[in-house]
Amino acid sequence: MKRIALFILFFFSLVVPSQNEQLALDYYEKGEFEKALSLLEQIAAKQTSNYYFFQRIIDCYQQLEQFDKAEKAILERKKRYDQPILYIDLGYNYQLQHQEDKAKKQYELAIKEIEKQPSYAYQIGTGFEKKVLLDWSLKAYEKGQEINPELNFDYQIALLQGQLGNIELMADKLLDFAYEKQENTPVVQNYLTRFIADEAQSNFLNYLKKTLLLRTQKNPDVYWNQFLSWLYVQQKEYGKAFIQQKAIYKRDQENLSNIVSLGYMAAEDNQNEDAVTIMEFVLENAQDILLQVETHAFLMKIRIEEASVSDYEKIKNDLKSLLEKYGFTANAIELIRLDAHFQAFNLNTPKEAIAILNKALDLRLNNRQIAEIKMELADILIYDEKFNQAILYYAQVEDNMKNDVIAHEASMKMAKANYYKNDFDWALQQVKVLKQSSSLLIANDAVELFLLIKDNSYEDSTRVALTAFAKADLLLYQNKQEQALSGFISILEKYKGDTIEDETLYKIATIYTRKKEYEKALSYYKQILDHHADGIFVDEALFFSAEIYRKELQEPDKAKPLYEKMIFEHADSIYFTEARKQFRILRGDANL
Repeated sequence: MKRIALFILFFFSLVVPSQNEQLALDYYEKGEFEKALSLLEQIAAKQTSNYYFFQRIIDCYQQLEQFDKAEKAILERKKRYDQPILYIDLGYNYQLQHQEDKAKKQYELAIKEIEKQPSYAYQIGTGFEKKVLLDWSLKAYEKGQEINPELNFDYQIALLQGQLGNIELMADKLLDFAYEKQENTPVVQNYLTRFIADEAQSNFLNYLKKTLLLRTQKNPDVYWNQFLSWLYVQQKEYGKAFIQQKAIYKRDQENLSNIVSLGYMAAEDNQNEDAVTIMEFVLENAQDILLQVETHAFLMKIRIEEASVSDYEKIKNDLKSLLEKYGFTANAIELIRLDAHFQAFNLNTPKEAIAILNKALDLRLNNRQIAEIKMELADILIYDEKFNQAILYYAQVEDNMKNDVIAHEASMKMAKANYYKNDFDWALQQVKVLKQSSSLLIANDAVELFLLIKDNSYEDSTRVALTAFAKADLLLYQNKQEQALSGFISILEKYKGDTIEDETLYKIATIYTRKKEYEKALSYYKQILDHHADGIFVDEALFFSAEIYRKELQEPDKAKPLYEKMIFEHADSIYFTEARKQFRILRGDANL
C-alpha cells in the first residue's frame, strides 16, 4: 500500500505542474494576461533557467504595460545568465515606451556580442525577427557571416529581404543558398512558387528568369540549367524547358528520363507541337528498345489524335511497319495496344482489334501488361456494345491489381459500362464509392457521372431523357461524332428546360470544338452561361470559350473578361491556374 501511495504522489507531482503550464499557456494564447502571469510566475519560480516561460512573463508585463517590472526582471536575469538575447528583450521594452535611443543602444550591444562570438548570430537574428525588427535581424545574420564566412545564413537573409520588399535580393540569396546546399533545392523552389503563382509578382518572375539565364552563362554547372528548366515548367513553357534539358543532355548523355518526362507533361497540357519536338529528340538518341517503342507509340497517338480520315491508311501502314520492326513481342506491347485501339475506334474494325489483343494475351507478359491489355480489350468490347464481357474484364483487372491506380480506373470504366447499358442504379452504386477515390481525375469523373444520373432521376423516374443521353454519349465514345451530335441535338429539342439540358449543351459545345466549328461551340457555351449560371458546367463554359477566343479566333479582348470571371468566381475550378496565367498575359503585366 505504501508503494502504491508513493506512486500516486509521484504521478500527481508530475501531472499537476504540467496542467498548470498548459493552463497558463491557454490563458496567454487567449490574451488573458493577468491570469496567465499569475501562473507563469509560479512556474518560473521553480524553473528559473527556463527562458521559454521567462519570455512569456516579460510579454505579459508588456501587454499589461508594466514596463518597470519587465525591465527589473530582465536585469535580474542578466546578472544570473549570460544570454545575449536579453539585450534584445531590454531594448524592445524601451522601444515600447518610445525610448528609441535606449532601445538602439541595447540592440547594438546585442550585435557586438556577435563580434565576440559569431555563433550567437542565429540566436540573436531570430530574436530580432520574432520582435519583427527585420533590419536588426538582417544586421545580425550579415555580421555573423562577415566574421565567420563558414556560417551560411543565405536562406534567413533571403526571407528577410522578401519581407522587407526587396524581392530581387531575396531571389539572389535563395539561389545562392540552393546552390551551396543543393539538398535544399526543393525547399527553395517551393518558397519561390508562392511568388511565381502571384499575379502581382510578374516583375519578380521576369527577374528570376533573367538572373537564372545569367547564371547558366557565367557558370557551366548544369545545376542552373536544371533550375531554369524547372522554372519554365512551372510556367508551362515546355519548349524553353527543353532547350535547357538538351544543354544538360549534351554534357551527360547517360539519361533521357528528364526529357521524356518533359514530353509527357507537354502532351498532358495539350502542347502537342512541343511534345512532338521533344519526343522526336528522344527517338533520335534512345538506345533502349523499350524506350524506342514507347516513344514511337507516344508520337503515333498524337498523330492519330490530330488525323483526319484521309490520313488513316498511312497511319495503318506505319503502325504495321513499326510492329514488323520490333516484332509482336512483350517489348512492343505499347504499339500492339495502340494498333488495336486504332483498328477499333478509327477504322471501325473491332473484331480485328479484339483478335490482336487476344493474341497479345498469349505472350509472356507481367501482371501490369496483362491488366493493360485487358483494359484495352474491355474498352473495345464497350465500343462493340458487348457490355457484359467488358465488365468481366474490368472486374478481373480490379481484382488482380488491388490498390493500384489501374484498379480504380477499371472500377470507373465498369460504372461507365453499366451507364451505357442503361443499368443506372448499379452505375450509381459504383460511383458513390469512387467519389472518394485518391485519384482526383477518377473522383471528378465519378462525381460527374453521379450527378448526371442522380439529377436526371428525380423529375423523370422513367429516365427517358437520361437513356437518350447515354445512347448519344456511347456514340461519342465510339468516335461516331456526327451521330452523337444528332442525338444530343435531338435531346435538346425534346427535353428543353429539363435538368438534362446543361449537360447536353456542354456535350454539343465540345463536339463543335472538336469539329473546329468554333462559332457554334461558343453559342452553346453561351447558352450555359445565360440559362444555367448556377450549374456545374459554368467554369468549363467560361474557360473553353476564352480558349477559343484566344487561341482559335485570335480575339484576346473577348477572351480576357471570360478569364477574369473565371478567376474571381471559380477559384476552386481545375482550370483556375491556367485561366489566371492567360489573364495575366492578356492584361500585359508579364512578359512571358
